[in-house]
Amino acid sequence: QVQLVESGGGLVQAGGSQRLSCAASGSIFHINVMDWYRQAPGKQREWVAAAFTDGSSTYKDSVKGRFTISRDNAKNSVYLQMNDLKPEDTAVYFCHAQLIVLGDGSRSRDFWGQGTQVTVSS
Repeated sequence: QVQLVESGGGLVQAGGSQRLSCAASGSIFHINVMDWYRQAPGKQREWVAAAFTDGSSTYKDSVKGRFTISRDNAKNSVYLQMNDLKPEDTAVYFCHAQLIVLGDGSRSRDFWGQGTQVTVSS
């Protein structure tokens, strides 16, 4: 019905940069918010950044000034540019979208991508 596919993870040295991409496809009427979460080994999944339809965005404090989230509404896509990466940024990064499926009226649903591994070496 709706699928989110991430790309762009991998291994990078501390201080380096990576860009994650996520594209949503399927029977989408409207996307309210697209955001990124991450889950480090042995830890709970945590929210990282969110991008809203009106162009606004918010960030977890520890990534402010280093990460930039952006959306392409025409492509139903969201991106996460990560600069000055630190070993503590190592995690599986998940794309999330809260959206309205075609034919669902105004009901919003949550969809998740499969996750992409980001490993930052010191």
